[in-house]
Amino acid sequence: MDRDDPAYAGQRDYGRLLLALYDPVVVGPVARFVWRSPSSALLERFRAHVRPNHLDVGPGTGYFLDKSGLPDGSPITILDPNTNVLKHVSRRLGRYDVTAVEADVLKPLPVAGPFASAALHLVIHCLPGPMERKRLAVANVASVLAPDGVLFGASVLGIPGPHSGLARQVLKVFNKQGGFDNLADTEESLRSMLASVFEHVELETLGSIAVFSASGPRAVAVA
Repeated sequence: MDRDDPAYAGQRDYGRLLLALYDPVVVGPVARFVWRSPSSALLERFRAHVRPNHLDVGPGTGYFLDKSGLPDGSPITILDPNTNVLKHVSRRLGRYDVTAVEADVLKPLPVAGPFASAALHLVIHCLPGPMERKRLAVANVASVLAPDGVLFGASVLGIPGPHSGLARQVLKVFNKQGGFDNLADTEESLRSMLASVFEHVELETLGSIAVFSASGPRAVAVA
């Protein structure tokens, strides 16, 4: 990904060091004590929606896929602009039939589908705003989802969200650093954006994080 691409900042830090620290630090204490959304609760909702023939956009370290409960050999496509992520997750998920695709979810996806499930799990808060731009990612994923497929995920809410004082300060730091771009993201704007692409949307808030699922992709134009 070009350094001048608006989406570059959201993925640039995922080198070997962050990938090594992510599970013990971010998935562990940051999720529980900063965002007040334990990884066990996020994993429960991930497992409820994931299906074989799954597309995972921005898979991080592969933590949630590794613990998804999918049968060994299940086809999984991972998509990310960062080759460090793709290599790390491919190694971790060796028991699955993994296809790694280097691509930007804000651009038309170079995958055919249709996929039974797709995840934007802890991704939307990293995408460049405003929410209308983030909608491109959702529409692009919807375009390769099966008619009866499900999109699911989670996203840290912006400043108006139900944050603790600590979470609000961390949120500001992450946005200033560039890893997040979500200060204006609200539960209502996320729900409305998803509903513009899907017929059925479910959303709940766990601490600072909105967890969602969406089904019934509409016939929408993809830029």
